[in-house]
Amino acid sequence: MSKPTFKPYRRPSGGWGSALSVGNILRREGVLASVPVALTRHNKVDGYRCNSCAWIKPASPLPFEFCENGVKAVAWELTAHRCTPAFFAEHTVTELLGWDEFQLEHTGRLTHPLRYDADSDKYVPVSWGHALDEIAGELRAVEDHLKGTVFYSSGRLSNEGSYLYQLFARLYGNNNLPDSSNMCHETTSVALPISIGQDIGTISLDDFAKSDCILFFGQNPGSNSPRMLHPLQEASRRGVPIITYNPLRERGLERFTNPQSTAEMLLGQETRISSQYHQVKAGGDLAALAGICKAVLAAHDASREAGGPAILDEAFIAEHTHGFDTFAAWLRVQEWDELERRSGLHRADLEATATVYAGAHAVVAVYGMGLTQHQAGVETVQMLVNLLLMRGNMGRSGAGICPVRGHSNVQGQRTVGITEKPELFPLDRLGEQFGFEPPREAGYNTVEACEAILKDEVRAFVMLGGNFVRAIPDHGQMEPAWRRLRLTVNVITKLNRSALLPGTVSYILPVLGRLEIDETEAGPQVLSMEDTSACVHGNRGLRKPASPHLISENRLICELALRTLAPNPRVRWTDYMRDYAEIRKEIAYTLPESFWDYERRMWEPGGFQRDLPAKRREWRTETGRATIVTPKALDEDADMPAVGHDVLRLMTLRSNDQFNTTVYGYDDRFRGINNTRKVVLMNRSDIDRLRLKVGQAVTLKTVADDGIDRRLPGLLVVAYDIPIGCIGGYYPECNVLMPIWHYAIGSKTPAAKMIPVTIHSEDARVLEPQLEHAGG
Repeated sequence: MSKPTFKPYRRPSGGWGSALSVGNILRREGVLASVPVALTRHNKVDGYRCNSCAWIKPASPLPFEFCENGVKAVAWELTAHRCTPAFFAEHTVTELLGWDEFQLEHTGRLTHPLRYDADSDKYVPVSWGHALDEIAGELRAVEDHLKGTVFYSSGRLSNEGSYLYQLFARLYGNNNLPDSSNMCHETTSVALPISIGQDIGTISLDDFAKSDCILFFGQNPGSNSPRMLHPLQEASRRGVPIITYNPLRERGLERFTNPQSTAEMLLGQETRISSQYHQVKAGGDLAALAGICKAVLAAHDASREAGGPAILDEAFIAEHTHGFDTFAAWLRVQEWDELERRSGLHRADLEATATVYAGAHAVVAVYGMGLTQHQAGVETVQMLVNLLLMRGNMGRSGAGICPVRGHSNVQGQRTVGITEKPELFPLDRLGEQFGFEPPREAGYNTVEACEAILKDEVRAFVMLGGNFVRAIPDHGQMEPAWRRLRLTVNVITKLNRSALLPGTVSYILPVLGRLEIDETEAGPQVLSMEDTSACVHGNRGLRKPASPHLISENRLICELALRTLAPNPRVRWTDYMRDYAEIRKEIAYTLPESFWDYERRMWEPGGFQRDLPAKRREWRTETGRATIVTPKALDEDADMPAVGHDVLRLMTLRSNDQFNTTVYGYDDRFRGINNTRKVVLMNRSDIDRLRLKVGQAVTLKTVADDGIDRRLPGLLVVAYDIPIGCIGGYYPECNVLMPIWHYAIGSKTPAAKMIPVTIHSEDARVLEPQLEHAGG
């Protein structure tokens, strides 16, 4: 690989940089001719749903309804490269453990089911029948079905597959259904039901067109959901203020050139996105939001005292909310000095936001993992909801809360039953439907599954998609524990690190991708997914499968269930794997409120939006009203020991060439980083204060009092525009620094956006001085 370089990126998001990046990956994956044809059906009615992010699929799509990261995801799935048994014959597992994420997945699509052979330290091909028979035998042999087996799934799984999977797990005997949402938006699923009575957002795509103010907190659309930049560009051109709070200045929230506009591309035109950009300190969002709420309340009090109009929506607060007086009293006693210190912002910054917000009629508040992955994440999300409720910006056209989900169906799988919390799914109805008594004990979420694995309390782990061991915290503790499992099943499309940490019995089971034709004896089958606005869409595969030896996830679940579970005449596994419409009938029976006329409605332009009570101001909370929650404190990291000024706040980041644990390459275009991921982004003042040099190799060490030495060596110092005292490093590499017990209170979402670390010089070597560096 070429030598790392750091050179500031001066261009807007989108534009020719995006076009060049797309061309590079199409050539590299050998699909320059074939993928462009597939992209004509990308996010289209009767086409396929993007296999990358969960951003909204519009009713009236653009001619090219895809973004740079969507193309990368398609090219990654439809790659011409194949990872065959011949590859595994040439490489031991021990050797492959030395490869990084990009190298492993770049080997291509897996083509055959494989079983780990400990004697040769290699994966060897097996038949599907042998694999499923042995896995079923191992699952039946687990003595404690309630705790001994974990059923994990990633956000790539369809509604149909997710429903079958949860049914399998509950018939097996437990609610151990952790998923990728536990690691990102579980905070949302805990915070919103308390505040507004539902666990998802309230907006639709139309609300962006009707809003007259948009607030952004801790979300980076330029890299994580680039199609979102289109409605933001339109809003900016209408003069809508877009106010951003984020520690790093992300290019997608600064400037955008639409790659689909010939005029913009040829003339170099760009659109300003954020009208205000506030670089809040990592972990300082709760204090920042409290300051904005305090300023809005103060403006209301001043106006009322002067005989002026109300700033707050007093009628809405009186009719629709509970807890306002307690919250207002709490706000009034908060000291501005403390809010400034904790947020890293000036009072004037927060008052400027409050002034714009108070003058707007319809406000959308957007947030991502910058809010959810903190110890105070639940209260931070609720504080953002408080701000909206103060002026009635909930259940109003053009207004509402918008949590931006990550993986494409991570929200949909929760809807149809992938949850460890039995109270969140209608188990009584499920039991009546299928003639069994569903387990009622809470299952493991992701953190709890890790804790149980560390204690050797888990015997079998089935990973249906994803790269669990790489995505979770505390790699140094978890990887050895993972090898002690009796059974590990990796249902994946490409090789990843989780598969290279085999238990006693370990399988790699490759399955069809979403873009591939799934044909049974009943004919070609279709699937469905839910986007971040709770709209459900049909999905039709269009490409020939990568290998004749692949089967669908639905068939895999059904075949495994037939071998593992006692016969139940009400559970028609054979019918489900033959005709997926039969699965959708079962979903509609379990969840009739949202999935009536499922088969037809999923093909409507824009899909169908499932029931959102809060959108019509129906609050399914304990009081029957929206709850304005008063936080207990403004602590950011109460589980960590007291620290000195040399301790820095590490936030983990994703690059522009990455989606979750999938790494498409070693460049991060917007941050000006090329040919490496081994970097730590630092404010130049911190670099000078700690007597470091740009380009110098350093080691990060976690500050914790549990006696475990967590460190990550070999990171190169990069000067960057990030708040003093805060640093950034890439996920999942930096997960080794995050203790498994460092998570959001109430949700157990890993607190990846604020990990206390110290930084240590490895030696005096630095990169060649002629390299340019990003300013800090």
